[in-house]
Amino acid sequence: MENINKNRLFLATCISLIVTAMTFAIRAGILGQLGANFALTDTELGWVNSMAFLGFPIATIFGGLVYNSVGPRKLMMVTFVSHLLGILLTIFAAGFWTLLISTFFIGFANGSVEAACNPLIADIYADNRTTMLNKFHVWFPGGIVIGALVSKFMTDMDMGWQLQIGTMLIPILLYGFLFLGQKFPKNENIVADLSVNLKSLLSPLFIFMVICMTLTATAELGTQQWVEKILGNSGASPMLILAMVTGLMAIGRYFAGPVIHKLNPPGVLLISSVIATIGIYLMSTAIGNMVYVSAILFAIGVMYFWPTMIGFVSEYIPKSGALGMSLIGGAGMFATSIWQPAIGSWLDAAKETALASGVSVEQAELVAGQETLSNIAYFPLVLIVLFGILFTQRKKIEASRV
Repeated sequence: MENINKNRLFLATCISLIVTAMTFAIRAGILGQLGANFALTDTELGWVNSMAFLGFPIATIFGGLVYNSVGPRKLMMVTFVSHLLGILLTIFAAGFWTLLISTFFIGFANGSVEAACNPLIADIYADNRTTMLNKFHVWFPGGIVIGALVSKFMTDMDMGWQLQIGTMLIPILLYGFLFLGQKFPKNENIVADLSVNLKSLLSPLFIFMVICMTLTATAELGTQQWVEKILGNSGASPMLILAMVTGLMAIGRYFAGPVIHKLNPPGVLLISSVIATIGIYLMSTAIGNMVYVSAILFAIGVMYFWPTMIGFVSEYIPKSGALGMSLIGGAGMFATSIWQPAIGSWLDAAKETALASGVSVEQAELVAGQETLSNIAYFPLVLIVLFGILFTQRKKIEASRV
């Protein structure tokens, strides 16, 4: 890896992930404005959200398949162009269908970040993969903090949603500049044989982890993406909660190394699912300041899910290569895309039922948010069982890595 500037490459990957996170945070912050501006129901907003989560797995599947042949440089070029297209098309969107298309491009760009950067980091930090992947993924919650605060500040200043979307052009141009002219590694520490990769992908362990990833991702991102709608009438500030939750997640991921080494990945995942279940359940019943307390538990519960799942695949199923890391992330986002319209319909249905009972609009929205959270709590609840099985089988898994 001579003449490769690891620090600059790592910094560029982190900034590209910040852009990914800002798209989630700012979209969460402007959902109400989009609904009002284009006269969209929560179910229609769910379909718009789903495009970001659908574009993501399509990009990770594509990127994972071609990573070995085209390398991370060309994938990051695709990422840069897709981010620009998605942001600009969103700014000039005219309604539901144009929002669907622009949001898909953003999702495709975000998936390309994962497809290129996860194996790139695993390659240049081959001896410390899970820890460095956690440090990389610090910047997903870190970027959400940035995006949430930007959205809250600009919304409070009565700045339009187009300006909020436009702020993301700054980090996009910055990571493009940092990648420009850099030398990239040539898959020295990643299994690049596609037939070997595919064999590992068909292993029972990988399939099991894919199932788990669909639940971890939906528990984390399904809750965060709808925070403004779910908690808007709870007596707490949704965007401040989002900033607080993701800020705690960023800190936890930065110091993940000692936690991962002490508890091991299966142990971390099991404990995380227990805490996440408690946190989401408490959020479904809390109002006022107690929402902040329950949100802290939620943050602790979900903070290690995503990077530890990817790190687990990289370390315990190493022969799956870059494709394995891409597909595990893609599975999480694909599942989240499927559940977005469902979450929107839960909100619509619960609100309609509450209104029929004679309560105020504000009370109906509070009830709808709480009922939706109680539904989401089932995702980490199932994970307690699945990760419990994984934890009991950890020694066998370590002895037969695929």
